[in-house]
Amino acid sequence: MDAAREEVLSPADPDASSPAGAAADGLPTPRRHWAALTLLTAMSLAVLDATIANVALPTIAADLDTTPASAVWIVNAYNLTVVMLLLPLSAVAERVGFRRMFCIGLTVFLLGSLASALSGSLASLVLARVFQATGSASLMCLFGGLVRNIYPLRMMGRGISWNAMTVGIMTVLGPTIGAGILSLASWQWIFAINLPIGLLAFLGVRMLPDVPGTRKPFDLPSAVLCMIMLACFILGIDHLASHTVRSLGLLAVAAALAVWLVRRALAQPEPLVPVDLLRIPSLAYAVAASALSFAAQMSAFVAFPFYFQQERGLDALTTGLLLSAWPLGAALMAPPAGRLSDRYSAAMLAGIGAGTMAVGLAVLSALPLDVPLSWTAAAMFLAGVGFGFFQTPNNRAMLTSAPRHRSGAAGGLQATTRVFGQSFGTALVAIAFGLAALRGPTLALAFSSACAVLAVAVNGVRLKRLRP
Repeated sequence: MDAAREEVLSPADPDASSPAGAAADGLPTPRRHWAALTLLTAMSLAVLDATIANVALPTIAADLDTTPASAVWIVNAYNLTVVMLLLPLSAVAERVGFRRMFCIGLTVFLLGSLASALSGSLASLVLARVFQATGSASLMCLFGGLVRNIYPLRMMGRGISWNAMTVGIMTVLGPTIGAGILSLASWQWIFAINLPIGLLAFLGVRMLPDVPGTRKPFDLPSAVLCMIMLACFILGIDHLASHTVRSLGLLAVAAALAVWLVRRALAQPEPLVPVDLLRIPSLAYAVAASALSFAAQMSAFVAFPFYFQQERGLDALTTGLLLSAWPLGAALMAPPAGRLSDRYSAAMLAGIGAGTMAVGLAVLSALPLDVPLSWTAAAMFLAGVGFGFFQTPNNRAMLTSAPRHRSGAAGGLQATTRVFGQSFGTALVAIAFGLAALRGPTLALAFSSACAVLAVAVNGVRLKRLRP
């Protein structure tokens, strides 16, 4: 196969080559369109909830008479729960079926949203957010697998690009919608807004692909070990700079549990921790590149507010407008990246995208503090364009490299890789601030650019190794 078309038809996917598989390759129209719309509605719900909740934290802290540090747990508890449950719930989805899991996840998410809106104390709100996060994780672990079964292989890149564009647009609109709600109503409506959107998503559930579940037993010990391992890793890396000794201890526990989990997984044909999928070279490279890319993106986004407001002296409104340039660039680049990824090598396209992101980040870290804002906005937009151009072909390679019957595990691995990279990126910012208090934001941007360069290197190796 020509290297320019590597990973477009994955040899790991038996459905791509067999006549029977071709007949079942994706959904027919118009059902495909309704299923895609249902998926995009659920994805918008998840992204919107994550972005507008952050905006409301100061208001919630004041109303519930709690400290800002305590109010942060409204977000932390949610994020930690999602991280811990992604892989175990993806294994559950492979056993109960994708459509049933979608219904369960959406129901739990909406009940959690209602409980959050009715909460009258910090403790009850955090508990409701944990319940809501359980539903969110049930949906997030399905997104990759549903895309794999909604779209035919020849349209996979375009399907993934629609998802990426939706995420980019909702990331831009989320804070604005949240601020608008808070200007007109109480903070409870931040969570209540999920209810009509979720009920709308229920209307299209019957159009989703009915992927049958496997009869293999659920590996509960591995699920528990996986949850503890991920919790130790996230907590350890998040507090690496502030509580170094404790964090190192948590990371050591996480490493020991990871070794134990891998040894268990190697003896299983389809393990909960999908090390079997990492034996597929194209998927393994895509996972490594994705982790580095999200580390670059998250470290930049955590550092940007400090960089713009402390080093550049900009106000919060200007900072918000500049931050929107990145997801806007990613959203605009997603559709053309999707069309190209259905025709050309994922390694080549992802390498170009990561390189563009690295250039944008390098320019940002090197710009003089008195440079016109138009230059800063242009560099932000360029980095976003590179990020958007990277994600679609790389995610396509990750999802299509796995056999169709393991699409649930591939989707869970994709989501977990994203969270892993984001957590590592956040830790890099803490390290940068510890090394250089005054120029910490600039150093963090340099770390972010280095991660993007490493993503380029991974794609270079992938292109060379997978060339026939």
